Amino acid sequence: MEEIKKTIKEIFYFIDEDIRVDFSLREERVLLVDVKMKEPQILIGEKGQTLIETERLLKIIVRKKTKDALFLNLDINDYKKRKADYLRDLALDAADEVAMTGIEKKFPPMSSFERRIIHTALITRDDVVTESIGEDIERRVLIKRK
Repeated sequence: MEEIKKTIKEIFYFIDEDIRVDFSLREERVLLVDVKMKEPQILIGEKGQTLIETERLLKIIVRKKTKDALFLNLDINDYKKRKADYLRDLALDAADEVAMTGIEKKFPPMSSFERRIIHTALITRDDVVTESIGEDIERRVLIKRK
């Protein structure tokens, strides 16, 4: 684990020496990598795409360095946390609207990370259901009354 942490820190310090990288192990095998930096947009990119690709690259590196299954979650300046909070609120508001009006609500195309947040936020509701519709980059969440 220490070698993995060292490798990840070296990658980020190569990008910017003022970066702070913190690690925490959650649950059994979930490594949270929390990066703080002055200019986060460099590593977040448009709609978080650079962050997703950076996380994918780090997962490949971690997989090569360890034989154990380890899930890696990268967040930069709490971007993913804020995005998740926003999507949960959006899902709850949309579900309330669907429950009241009976009119289905389609979200715009989303990544699997974003769709999972919507589904999870509404899983305990007994008045609406969610489903993913569409293919590939056009995949989106649909909320409808039960």
